[in-house]
Amino acid sequence: MIDAMILPAQRRLLTPLALVLHRRGVRADQITLTGFGIGILAVPALALGWYGAALVLIVLNRLADGLDGAVARLGVPTDRGAFLDIALDFVFYALVPLGFALADPVGNALAAAVLIAAFVGTGSSFLAFSVVAAKRGMQAEDYPAKGIFYLGGLTEGAETIALFVAMCLWPALFAPLAYGFAAACAITTLTRWWQGWRSFD
Repeated sequence: MIDAMILPAQRRLLTPLALVLHRRGVRADQITLTGFGIGILAVPALALGWYGAALVLIVLNRLADGLDGAVARLGVPTDRGAFLDIALDFVFYALVPLGFALADPVGNALAAAVLIAAFVGTGSSFLAFSVVAAKRGMQAEDYPAKGIFYLGGLTEGAETIALFVAMCLWPALFAPLAYGFAAACAITTLTRWWQGWRSFD
């Protein structure tokens, strides 16, 4: 919901570091893969109840997710980079609830499953719209520099990261946070289905 609004500020903050990395020959794909590797480490940290460490790993993953695009735009962005970015993002989003389920299967597993299912709805509707939009040559006005068509919604990247941060800070509230966000994801999915129904024939 707020991704487009915070994008200019994010780019201003990340550009200096992106310039340093670009000058040193660091490629965007390297940042993407490194960030994903860091993000995966959040799963065992969560499973062990190391919520502070998991929070740091999640934040580093998201920093890398912003940096890879910033570095790519300083050179020549590639379709491979756009593919890796979105594909690994969706896996990372599903792994965080899994980590909480492993930490407390009795208290968290059902809520984690509901949240992951909700993520499937938002992710699949996002990608399905993007595929057809690309086929039609449509452009996302709010995200002109993105490698694929970005369709907004009530729950986007910023809201999801805020959720993960809250879960790490207050792990005892994982279940109600997960159920509440899953409901918001359901609204996002339904609105995207409606947008697809109206936009395509």
